[in-house]
Amino acid sequence: MTLFKIIRILLLLSIFLGLAFYARQQQLKSRNWTEPLQLMIYPINAENNHPEVNDYIAGLNDQVFAPIDQFFAEQGKAYNLITQQPTLTRLGATVSMLPPPAPRPDAGVMAIIGWGLQFRYWTYQNTPEDADDDNIRRVRVFVLYHTASKGKQLEHSLGLDKGLLAVVHAFASEDQDQQNNIVIAHEFLHTVGAKDKYAPDNTALFPVGYADPQQSPLYPQKMAEIMVGRIPLSETQLRMADSLRECVVGEETAREINWLR
Repeated sequence: MTLFKIIRILLLLSIFLGLAFYARQQQLKSRNWTEPLQLMIYPINAENNHPEVNDYIAGLNDQVFAPIDQFFAEQGKAYNLITQQPTLTRLGATVSMLPPPAPRPDAGVMAIIGWGLQFRYWTYQNTPEDADDDNIRRVRVFVLYHTASKGKQLEHSLGLDKGLLAVVHAFASEDQDQQNNIVIAHEFLHTVGAKDKYAPDNTALFPVGYADPQQSPLYPQKMAEIMVGRIPLSETQLRMADSLRECVVGEETAREINWLR
C-alpha cells in the first residue's frame, strides 16, 4: 500500500470519526428536552423556478408553521417535559439549489451512505453554520414545494436520525398548509429518533400506530398517531388527518424520542 493511500484512508477515517462524534453530541443535546430545538424551515422551489411556487414561497412566514410548535407544546405537557416549548419553528432563507436525489428504497447500504455524505455536504454548502446560533440544537428541514393538482403524487419525505436533517415534499397551496405541517412534524420526529408506525401497505400498526388502542369499539379512531399521520377508520381504511389538531404523540413514539422512560 502506497503512502498516498495510507494518508487517504487516515483522512477518511478522521472525517468519519469527527462526524460520528458531532452526531453523538447532537443526539444527546437534542433528546434531553431541557431547551427548545430550533426547527428551521428552508423552502425550495422543486419545479424549476415555477412562478406559482415562487409566489407561494414569497408569502410564507413564521405563522404558517406556528401550529407545529403549538402541537409539540400541547403534547409535551402530557409527558411532563422540562421545557414547556419543545420546538421553536422559524422560516429560514429560500434555498435555490435542489438537494441530491434520495436513494431508491431498495438501494444498497453503500448507496445510502454515499447519499448521506452528499446530502450533508450539500447542507453545509447551502445552510452554513452560524457562529451566533446554537447549531447543535438546530434541526434543518428542507421543504421542496410542488404545484398542487388533483391526484398528484409526491416523492417520499425523509428525516435522518443522525444530523438533525430532513427533506419534505409538500404542495405549494395555502389549502395544504395544515397537512404540510403534519409531514414536517412527522419528519422532524424521525430526526430525534422516532420510527414509522405503519406497515408496508400503509395501514397503521396495532397497537403502536393507534392514537387510542384501548378504544372500544376500536373503529373508527378519532385521532392519528403522528408517526402514521392517518386516522384508522377500519382495519384497512384510513384517512389523512386534516391538521395537527387531529394528531397525537403516542407512548411508543414518546419513548423513542426520550419523552417517556
